[in-house]
Amino acid sequence: MSTTEKQSDEPSGRSPHEGLREERKPDYAQYLVVAVLAIVGGFLVYSALTLSEGFAKVDPVGPKFFPMVLGVAALLLAVILAIAIPRGSKGEADAGEDIDPEAPGDWRTVGLLVALFVAMILLVNPLGWVIMSTLFFGGAATILGSKHYVRNFLIGLILALASFYAFYSGLGIPLPAGILDGIL
Repeated sequence: MSTTEKQSDEPSGRSPHEGLREERKPDYAQYLVVAVLAIVGGFLVYSALTLSEGFAKVDPVGPKFFPMVLGVAALLLAVILAIAIPRGSKGEADAGEDIDPEAPGDWRTVGLLVALFVAMILLVNPLGWVIMSTLFFGGAATILGSKHYVRNFLIGLILALASFYAFYSGLGIPLPAGILDGIL
């Protein structure tokens, strides 16, 4: 192979390693993730430190333990990510993902799920946990594409009742009964 052939393979004025340097540019948008992790972690640590002792005297861990663990973990992950970003560290694309990155987002589904979530927040006290959770779980499954409407809401009812009694009986935390007060 002659030297002229070698030169024709490479773009003029560029080294063969220059393309690699371009791929490793830091993704500065990831600093938004760092900021969110740091804010959430700081909030959790602050909340855990200012949290009063729980009303359950039999709890060996106490109510401060889990928020503190999650807050410290979020802060550590923020620091690790903040160190990795300038180094050009990026996660590999998942070869198993069957998505088209050029396809537009499904904003109708997102909007319906947000509306369902807002309805849950606004109506959980007047209607109660069991009714709203049934509608929330069943509605979310339907919005996400399940065509088994009766089964969606039956599973939603089972999850709602199980979570209601798990919180009420198991943890001693009453969830709002709403219009079913006295029945549940």
